[in-house]
Amino acid sequence: MGSEAIIVFLLAGIVLVAGANFLSGLLSHKSDNPQKREPYESGMNTIGSTWVQFKVGYYLYAILFLIFDVEVAFLIPWAVVFKEVGSVALIEIILFLVILGLGLLYAWKKGALKWE
Repeated sequence: MGSEAIIVFLLAGIVLVAGANFLSGLLSHKSDNPQKREPYESGMNTIGSTWVQFKVGYYLYAILFLIFDVEVAFLIPWAVVFKEVGSVALIEIILFLVILGLGLLYAWKKGALKWE
């Protein structure tokens, strides 16, 4: 695949996304109902401030979960074809797991896994 094909795909993607956004703005129904701007919570008006700030630990915990969840997504296909790929792939997957383990150890030492 040459550089021309990459440019064509990039331009096609840009045109399709821009076209979809333009058409949705052109064809969509617009409503200036003030109720649309109110926060919704079980059909009842909220009590107090609707702005709730979560601790950064929740987000960090979620990101760490996603990282190790993606690890499983890489391990399953590798395990399926393990006999065909040979011992070089075994060394590579061990290196992959060691790097992930070091990342987990780093997060643990920094206290990212403490639920407070």
